[in-house]
Amino acid sequence: MPQGDPYGIHRSLEPKGALPQPAWRIDNTMRCYDNEILIDVETLNIDSASFEQIRQEAGDDPPRIAQIMQRIVAERGKHHNPATGSGGMLIGKAAQIGDSLRDRTDLQTGDRIATLVSLSLTPLVIDEILQMDRKSGQVDIRGQAILFETGLYAKLPDDLPLKVSLAALDVCGAPAQSKKMVQPGQQVVVLGASGKSGLLVLKQARDNLGPKRESAERIGRLIAIDRGAAACERLRQLDWADEVLDLDATDPIAVMRAVADVTSGQMADLTINCVNVPGTEMASILATRDAGTVYFFSMATSFTAAALGAEGAGKDVTMLIGSGYTKGHAELALQLVRNTPQLRAIFTERYGR
Repeated sequence: MPQGDPYGIHRSLEPKGALPQPAWRIDNTMRCYDNEILIDVETLNIDSASFEQIRQEAGDDPPRIAQIMQRIVAERGKHHNPATGSGGMLIGKAAQIGDSLRDRTDLQTGDRIATLVSLSLTPLVIDEILQMDRKSGQVDIRGQAILFETGLYAKLPDDLPLKVSLAALDVCGAPAQSKKMVQPGQQVVVLGASGKSGLLVLKQARDNLGPKRESAERIGRLIAIDRGAAACERLRQLDWADEVLDLDATDPIAVMRAVADVTSGQMADLTINCVNVPGTEMASILATRDAGTVYFFSMATSFTAAALGAEGAGKDVTMLIGSGYTKGHAELALQLVRNTPQLRAIFTERYGR
């Protein structure tokens, strides 16, 4: 096969010449160009915002969920949810490595890998949906996918269960970005703290801030917010957060008042949003002090709502888009799970052995 564009532009069908992520439809013919990798797919990890939306559309009915997923791929050549704009990632085995890549990679045919680029740009064919876990968004399939020359991937480690690794790698950008942003002495709020990205962020933030202290002085404070008694009790048992608040993140005034109360009106220096439902932009913004920072990792975020909402509320905050990539992100997330028995236990319980 000839060599394709490194970014996959040769696969874009509608419109032609577009990058594959924003393209409406891409070519998912499973022929491997010289600079592509063909993958026999085992499991799709649909991102949390996308899977939640599909579940709601399907009335939480597994056959309907499967039909919607197959419809998306049939229409677009990729699992790019038109409602959320997001995708997910996958694990599988390298079935073919393009001739021009073989000398530039240590990947061998048969190696099991996780892709670290979104399904929203990955050419995909679903031949059959075999099994799905509606809680985790992990869907076992029979199918194939293409990874472009510039596509990131990680070889899956032998010391962690396969689907535990998949779950951690799906959100590995969140703790890695948090490691760069959280500074000692800050007041940090994590919204959606009991989800997989939230838990990794919470642990990384605790590590950055240092051990919990009893002093009332402003020496840094970690505030975990989630909804529901069970989720909040689990967060309290982990004992990473200084405060655990049971709040609905779609209620910005309630969140603002609760954060003001526990910070004596100082508000958060940094707010990290890991919530998987829409409508939480203003809770994040109002929880944050003027000149503070809001990091939106959630793919349910409307950046229009965030920008216009901050303007309307007169909030001078820096808002960052939650990029899924930063150098070393995959290994950092896996190490957090390896080195934290509580995290490993939760991920094993939720995502499989």
